Amino acid sequence: MPQESGKGVIRWATRYDWLVTFFTLGRERALRERMLDLARVVKGESVLDVGCGTGTLAIAAKRRVGDAGTVHGIDPSPEMIDRARKKAKRAHSGAVFHVASAESLPFDTRSVDVVLSTVMLHHLPRAVRGQAIEEMRRVVKSNGRILIVDFGKQTSAHRGLMAHFHQHGRVSMADLAALVEQATLGIVESGSVGLGTLIYILAAPAGAG
Repeated sequence: MPQESGKGVIRWATRYDWLVTFFTLGRERALRERMLDLARVVKGESVLDVGCGTGTLAIAAKRRVGDAGTVHGIDPSPEMIDRARKKAKRAHSGAVFHVASAESLPFDTRSVDVVLSTVMLHHLPRAVRGQAIEEMRRVVKSNGRILIVDFGKQTSAHRGLMAHFHQHGRVSMADLAALVEQATLGIVESGSVGLGTLIYILAAPAGAG
């Protein structure tokens, strides 16, 4: 999940897992499956989770793509990647994890069916957000998909625990859409994830059928 640049990299991996369970009120598994549904992940696909945190979503994605599919997760925090690898080993998962940054993805151009970016971009300065989305655009296949999920702007309807917990960074749907379109991506669909202030954009390379 979260990824930050430089001194802002999140290093408290164990506590992070506890906090995710806490602010999702125990609905983390349902939330992960919801994200995979939004990304339309199916068996046999290749998936890249950008800002994978402790690896929970990537491990869930590997279950969905099966033995014929591949899943890689990247995060700039060695502590997060170490915990993700341990979790994958315990789960007997084939998900693979790497220490890397969103703005410099160590993957070939047009090599991935689905790119996931969940609750990560708000940690980055706007210019770096744009670089990260450009990189996602570079690695996704011409017929692939990119799912971006993040904390949207709080309204009077969003007064729950998650909204209270996450005060230090949010994105607007309009600005996120502008960055997506700037990267020559078309918006397939967008809206509310259905939990707290979380919003999503499902995008695909412009002109993709």
